Amino acid sequence: MMNEKLQQAFSKQINAELYSEYLYLIMRDVFKELNLEGFVNWFDVQVQEERAHAMGLINYVYQRGGCVEYSAIDLPKLNGRNPIEVFEQVLSHEQFVTSKINELFDVAVEVKDRASQNFLNWYINEQVEEEESACNVLTTLKLIEGDKYALLMFDKELSARTFTAPVIG
Repeated sequence: MMNEKLQQAFSKQINAELYSEYLYLIMRDVFKELNLEGFVNWFDVQVQEERAHAMGLINYVYQRGGCVEYSAIDLPKLNGRNPIEVFEQVLSHEQFVTSKINELFDVAVEVKDRASQNFLNWYINEQVEEEESACNVLTTLKLIEGDKYALLMFDKELSARTFTAPVIG
């Protein structure tokens, strides 16, 4: 049976992952309005990843005999509508998610739940990839800022991104 404090921390993280999915859906629409379908694809993949992350946590809680407590998801707010501003927010959000995963891991350490610590290592490693991906897009956007042709070429490159269901845990 999962420790109650840890179960609550998992529920909080599940809701944070669902918030991330919602945020990326809203960001996706910015690029849909700009007719940048490669960026739309990047966010479509991101949305699927966030859903997979939440489902992985949900399945783990139930595997351990716990119960998930859902809460209302706040409406995300965008801090700008141009590609650079959106990806600055993506990077900031991924850094925030990393801090929350680290806090969840800290609770697992506190309650001496080694199985959860082991399970959460996958999420810690995944966050390194998430931050790197956001940072790479942002860096490229800053390099090509103002060059519409380069933006369209980068958009085409992002259309190649595909979702691969993760093996979590």
